[in-house]
Amino acid sequence: MIRADIECADDLSRGLELKLLDLVSRALPDHDVIVLSDYAKGVLTDAVIRRTIQLAQEARVPVLVDPKSQHLERYSGATVITPNSKELFASTGIDPAFDDDCAVRACHAVLSNTTIENILVTRAEKGMTLLSRKKEPVHIAASAREVADVVGAGDTAIATLSLAVGAGAELEEAAALANCAAGVVVGKHGTATVTRSELLEALASGHKFSDDETSERLFPLDDVKSRIALWKKDGLRIGFTNGCFDILHVGHLKLLNFARSNCDRLIVAVNSDASVKRLKGPARPINNETDRAVLLASLKMVDAVVIFEEDTPLEIIESISPNVLVKGADYEIDQIVGASFVLAHGGSVLRSEFVPGRSTSNVIAQISTTSSR
Repeated sequence: MIRADIECADDLSRGLELKLLDLVSRALPDHDVIVLSDYAKGVLTDAVIRRTIQLAQEARVPVLVDPKSQHLERYSGATVITPNSKELFASTGIDPAFDDDCAVRACHAVLSNTTIENILVTRAEKGMTLLSRKKEPVHIAASAREVADVVGAGDTAIATLSLAVGAGAELEEAAALANCAAGVVVGKHGTATVTRSELLEALASGHKFSDDETSERLFPLDDVKSRIALWKKDGLRIGFTNGCFDILHVGHLKLLNFARSNCDRLIVAVNSDASVKRLKGPARPINNETDRAVLLASLKMVDAVVIFEEDTPLEIIESISPNVLVKGADYEIDQIVGASFVLAHGGSVLRSEFVPGRSTSNVIAQISTTSSR
């Protein structure tokens, strides 16, 4: 009885393998790359892997593998495999996370004992190492600004790598894109994806926190509109708020945090020096428009800053049509500039809780009182 059950199970397994390979064979002519994402759950058997790689080679379609087995020889013939440090260490006994030399030795050990063409090992905060046959190793620095959650980083890397290879990118270029995409994803909490606009922004900034990155958040209006068009195409909700932001204080931070928590991208419009003088008097602003804009752009909850010359931001609001308009709760809805426009276009208008006693005018008054003592 047990013997019969085993035989039936074997027959069923072989039948599933044949069906899967038939699907692969019929799909190959219409695809530019094939990905074997091996979760070690029994679907990718040795026979399926071996025959899939053979079929892909005959069709001249690259095969990329995200392996879970420590027996990497199973993937012989693959174009690229992408183990992480733990998986490569289990296979070779050499820890690629230790340093670059160890990463190269571990990769070389795999290539020497298999017919795999290339190996790209992901090394967490140390980035990636790519080793190809008869080529010098390439080390790609990690691109994550701040790691919030590593869930999905490997899936993001193999997906981006495969997309780039399938589109005809050189492997080194594809690996750099994969590294950048993974860096974006690990900066998010939980299982997350990377959008096209996020990847473009990360590539443009080098994904490094620096003065250059801060300056890249300062935009003329036309550039803001172009950036917003990309964000909206990715389905992101655009938030908007404005003010003089002369001396940053906790009330400003509360407003900005509230605004960013209700949107995917936050645009902050800051009054020019001339505009502030007309609104607040000749003694203001305390800080010039460039300093105020740079300070705002350095805050993590702010995605773009634009300076406007007018007394109100209505022109900007109408030109970018934000999904969410935010002001402090000291304003009633009918007092908020642009509220009627945003509501008429399907957006929402929110008011952030006001922090009593926290204002630039109060800060200036306190400084004056202290200095006169």
